Parts: sequence; structure tokens; C-alpha cells
Amino acid sequence: MQSGVPEQLLLVAGSGTYPQLLLEGARQAGVRRISLLAVRGMTERRLASLADDVCWCGIGEFGRFLDWSQQSGAKYVAMVGQITPSALFRTRFDAAARELLRTLPVKNAHTIFGRIADLLAERGLQPLPASIFMDAHLPAPGILTRRAPDSRESADIALGHRLGMAVCNLDIGQTVIVKDGMVLAVEAFEGTNEAIRRGGKLGAPGAVVVKVAKDGHDMRFDIPVIGARTIPMLKRARISALAFQARRTVLLERAEVIAAADRLGMTIVALDSGLPPAPTRLT
Repeated sequence: MQSGVPEQLLLVAGSGTYPQLLLEGARQAGVRRISLLAVRGMTERRLASLADDVCWCGIGEFGRFLDWSQQSGAKYVAMVGQITPSALFRTRFDAAARELLRTLPVKNAHTIFGRIADLLAERGLQPLPASIFMDAHLPAPGILTRRAPDSRESADIALGHRLGMAVCNLDIGQTVIVKDGMVLAVEAFEGTNEAIRRGGKLGAPGAVVVKVAKDGHDMRFDIPVIGARTIPMLKRARISALAFQARRTVLLERAEVIAAADRLGMTIVALDSGLPPAPTRLT
């Protein structure tokens, strides 16, 4: 193994472009073999052609997922891409999946995916941070768009960051929507997009969205992500500002995101939270 780079990696891929960017980053870093665990109906099919071997599983086929993961020969696993937690409650489960859910007294993204990571670790696979090999997609602090936040937006961003950290510490969600000092919505089990829709309906034009990760956040599966699909959602909700933690949030399709925000007159800010950056290599 090169310094900080494994010979082989198992990539568990959800939807979106994130898995491909991580795969490409891993190749560039020197990972020689990449095994892909793809989720039917979620993982983009073109990703299969970039991996060395592939297994397709349904979201409820947890026993097959665990068995193939262990047989892949990989010692390290990264879980990236969107798998909506609510999808776990709209599918047929095998015995392993039913047992996993049965043993969780609290069921949310943190507990479900955390337990999956723990089960993989019990089978000899070390779960890596979802930020691994994503160096190019973790923005430094600063204003990313042409327009800077005005005084009202800046105050709402500061409030949103403070409240978001409190909410995140309770394992409720990562996103807060604020306007004029009023909290319009807090992300819960419905996910970021639905929280933004709720906040947009209450706040009319000009609300601020803040996305955070707490101190000690489990980066193995739950790192905050912003991408091109975020901007149309913000537009429909008439959001004027988006803020997230610098070096702790993955920004996908950066040029596309910033160009779209500039066309809308939206401001995007990467906040210096004072917290450690997300790791991009093995320690």
C-alpha cells in the first residue's frame, strides 16, 4: 500500500455523480483495483464500466450485500452517493435487513448507515470517510459566487450555522432554513430537499439555507453534499443564499453549481467552522 492509498477499494455506490468522482479520485491516487457494490434503481449504470468487478443488489438484499462485500477481497470500503433512508421502508427485505432494522431502537440515517458500517467492519472491511480521495471537491473558506451575502443574509447564515450545529448534535438532520432571524424549517427524516421546500413555502423569497456537520461527525457515510441538483431546488424555493462548512462539505460539479447560482443572483458561502477538515487519505 502506498502512503495513505490502499491497493484495493470496495465502493458502495448510491445515486448521483458522487460515486464516479470518488472512483476517479481513487484511480488518480493510485488505487489499483476497485470493486463496485451497485444498488439497483439508484447507482448509475455507466459506473459499472469503470470498476474492475461489480455486484448489483436491491436495497433490501442486505445478506447478498454483506456476503459479496466480504468475498470481494477488499480491506477498505467507501459508501457514497445518495440512498434515501426512507427508501428502506418501501422495499422488500431479506432476513438480514429485517434483523438489522429490528435491532435498532432509533431509526435514522445515522443509526441505519452507522450499523451497516459496523457490520462491514466486523467482516474485516474498514469503512473509510466518504471524503476519501475527494480533495478537489472540498472547498476552502470563502465566497464562491460573484455576489456576497448582504447584512441580513450574513446574520441569518450565522444564526443558521449555530442552530444547525445544535440540531446536528441531536442527530436530527444537517440543514436549517432561516429568514430574518426566524427558523423556517429543520431537516428531519424527510431529507434536505423536503426541508428546503417547507422552508421556502414559509419564507417567501430570500430565505437562507445552511448545511453543517457536527464536531466528531461520522464521515464514513453521512458527509454533507452539495451538487448541481441542489440549485434547481433552491430556485423553486426562492432561496437567496446557501452556506456550508468549508473543507467538511463535498461540492460536486463545482463550476456548474457556481455558474447556475450566479445566473440566479444567489450567493454561496463556504464557512470557516473552526472544525477539522474531512479526511481524504488513510491515516
